[in-house]
Formats: sequence, structure tokens, C-alpha cells
Amino acid sequence: MPDKHSIASDNEVSTKVEHLFRHEYGKLVSALTNTFGTSNIQLAEDVVQESMMEALQQWTYSGEPENPVGWIYKVAKYKAINVINQDQLRKKHKLLISGELNSDETGSIELNFDNAAIVDDQLRMIFTCCHLCISSDSQVALTLKTLCGFSIPEIAKAFITNEENINKRLVRARKSIREANVHFEVPSGDELRSRLDSVLEVIYLMFNEGYQASTGMAPIRYELCHEAIRLGELMISDDRLNRVSQLPALLALMYFNASRFSARINDKGVFVELEQQDRNEWDESLISRGFHYLNLSTLHDELSEYHILATISGHYCTAKHNADIDWKSVLNLHDSLIAISDTPIKRLNRAVVLSKTADAATALREIKAMPDKSVLQTYIPYHSVKAELYKQTGDLAKAMESLEMALHLSPSEPIRLSLLAKLEDLIHY
Repeated sequence: MPDKHSIASDNEVSTKVEHLFRHEYGKLVSALTNTFGTSNIQLAEDVVQESMMEALQQWTYSGEPENPVGWIYKVAKYKAINVINQDQLRKKHKLLISGELNSDETGSIELNFDNAAIVDDQLRMIFTCCHLCISSDSQVALTLKTLCGFSIPEIAKAFITNEENINKRLVRARKSIREANVHFEVPSGDELRSRLDSVLEVIYLMFNEGYQASTGMAPIRYELCHEAIRLGELMISDDRLNRVSQLPALLALMYFNASRFSARINDKGVFVELEQQDRNEWDESLISRGFHYLNLSTLHDELSEYHILATISGHYCTAKHNADIDWKSVLNLHDSLIAISDTPIKRLNRAVVLSKTADAATALREIKAMPDKSVLQTYIPYHSVKAELYKQTGDLAKAMESLEMALHLSPSEPIRLSLLAKLEDLIHY
């Protein structure tokens, strides 16, 4: 089938197929779901998986074809048509094939794999994965699996759970889609607004988990952050979605935060606090991209949490030095966040800013006065923030106690290294 080139090593072929799998998997699954229907997402995934396995086998023997992506798409098309042609498979999966595909001349079927159609299918898949009939944790898992090509072990690792739990989430999500008879579409009107909130939340959760990985050896899971941004860009390219101001606000926030990647980790793999980062390492092109989207988000009379968070991050990006940050404005923005929804984590973040505009003792009093701070007892930043504030007030015993509690809670090696470095500094303070 493919043109023969020099035979590649098994490792080279495996690496190439893995790269294609990551970048083309979600596109193909989305396109085939449009053909097979939302009740058969698993079938679409199986066809793509089989196509990738065939690539691995064929290319190891015959060499990589001139157009690897085209080869994968052609194989996926043939496998999909084979499914459609087999009555037994159609009955097993209860395929509701579209009118175009009911033709007896299935050999002449042209599955629509052009770029515009695939983009539209991916948008439909985002809204399918984030349908309100699916729980939020299952929405994230299904999005990562079907749209981003993440394996079940990768998803389990990213969200601090085991593979069995992820499998159960995926099974529940697919079952919910079937039972609710979810249409493969980008909704409109009021339904678009209600479903959009879920989609944006999933993208934001994905980015946040990548931005500071809560488990594993990698301090930043770049692939999660890149996928979150890619999905945001995919959505804003669509005329039905680019007038929703929350979307550019979220993209601005992600670009601002991504601009600091290089400065967030030192050569020992330890997290570097904002005030200690070398701002020369911040990516100015990403900051510029962030301000582009922040400006777009202000074209409509709407204020969301994404707008406020992006504006806060924009303050950090415009300051030449940490001392130049307008902390009073940042504090006012945190007050606005709390006005939208008051949570313990938002109160904790506000206390950190309060320590800049007032002092550490005032910030500590704010934390102690929080009525529902008990829910933060297992939240690592709660203890590390208190440790820093206690250190600034001179109460080194309590600072050490708080750091030790944070260490006890941390499953992430990079976070542990950062906490141990703080503990070492405290000992010699």
C-alpha cells in the first residue's frame, strides 16, 4: 500500500505513530462519531485505534509512506466502510447510518475528512463530551480520551486516581450519552449558553492540572496545557462561538500563565515563586497573545471569573518588577471574584494579596477568620501560604509546622522538592 522507503527502526516508527496518534486521534474519532452516531463513540475509537496499530505494523515492515497522515485517514475510512457494510456489526452497534451511507454502493462513500468538516466535528465532540447529562469528572475524562488522544493511564495519572476509576467514568459517560440520545451538534440559543459553561470549565480544569501537576514527577504537564489552549483556539475560530466573551477571557488567562512556564521551574526542578522569577524568561509573544484576547473579551458588556482572573494575570505580566505590581488593584479584583462566588480558596488567594497591601499579620487574621476554612485542611497551598505568612511574622515554629503538614499531603515530587527547599530556608532563616 505505502511507497517503500528505507526501513525505519522499530523505535522510530513507534515514535512517529505515537506523534500521529496524539495529533490525529481526536480529529478522526470526531469525524467517525459523526458517521456512527454519539451512541457509538467507543466504536469510533476502536476503528481509529485499529488504524494506528496497522500503521505501526505496516510501517515497521515497509517503511513510512510519503503522506503518513493521509495514509492513516485512508485506512480509517476503509475500516469505517467495512463496519457499515457488515450487517452483523451494524446490528450489534445499532448503527443509525445517515441517508448518504444507506446506499448499497458503500464502496463509493466519501467520508468527509476535509479540514473544515473535521474542525466542525471536533467542536461537536467538545459539546458532546461536556453535555449536562455527564458528571463533571467524567466530562474531563471523556474529553481527554476522545478529543486529545490521552490514554487511560495518562488520564489516571493526571487526576490522581487509578485506571479502574477512569474506565468507570468513561463507561458512565458513554452510557449517559446513549440514554440521553445526545445529538452530535454545537447547540444554539439558551442551550449553547448552559453547555458552554461546562465546556469552558473542562478546558480550565485541564489547563490548571497541567500548570501545576498534582501528582507524578513532572512539575508542569505541558501536554495538558497545550491541549487546553488548542481546544480554546479551536472554539474561538468558529463564528458561533467567537462572540462569547468568556472564551477569549479564558484564552487570555491561559496564554498569560503559559508565558511564565520557563521561569516557573529552576534547574533543580523546584517551583519558583512569582516574585523570584526572572521576567526576562517570560515569553513576550504569549503575553502579547494574551492581551489580544483580553481586549477581545472586553468588547461585550459581560464580566465573568475568567475576565477577572485574566486581568489579574495581566497585571503580573505588565509589571517590570514584582515591586511594580499594582497590588491594590489586584486586591480589588479579588474582591470582585468573591462577589461572584465566595469560596475558601478565593479567600485564601485574597489573603496572599492582602499581605502585599497590608502585612502578613493582617493576612493571617483574615485566614483565621474564614468561617469554612476546615475544607482547606487537605489543600496544600493553604498550609504553604500559612507557612510563608508565619515566617514573615517571625513565628518560625508555626511556619515549620505548616510546611511539614503541606509535605505530608503532597503526592507530587516537584511540589515536595519545593516544600523541602522552603523548609531548608526556614531552618537557616
